[in-house]
Amino acid sequence: MVDMIKSVLVVCTANICRSPVAARILKGCCPDLRVESAGLHALEGHPASEDMTTIAAETGLSMEGHAARQFTIGLASKYDLILVMEPEQRAAIMHRAPQISGKVMLFDHWTGCRGIPDPYTGSLEFNRHVFTKIQEAAKAWAGNISGQN
Repeated sequence: MVDMIKSVLVVCTANICRSPVAARILKGCCPDLRVESAGLHALEGHPASEDMTTIAAETGLSMEGHAARQFTIGLASKYDLILVMEPEQRAAIMHRAPQISGKVMLFDHWTGCRGIPDPYTGSLEFNRHVFTKIQEAAKAWAGNISGQN
């Protein structure tokens, strides 16, 4: 698996909270990896949420330039691995495109495999909790992709 993965698409619901942050963290851990994000019901063109942008900035991560985009099968076909935030998202993609189901996995696959909840409209504290879960999962993926785990 480690030598095969050169590109990752991170997917959530609206592409304004979890997936953009997760993509930027994973990219920071694996600079040679092509990492981008999309949403199953994207708020196309919207920036990352204010809370996630604030939390990311506190850790030195910039969300500047992020613009939400819609997940499509054509987009997904250009990536070696598709990481989703919730089991329901994996099921939705598998239903829409069974031909790519083998490369769709949970973002928290290595850290619990329960899914990462959507912080949208949640408190700043809940957003911080979700951000921490994303950081942990990204680091675990980075270790597995780079062959360090």
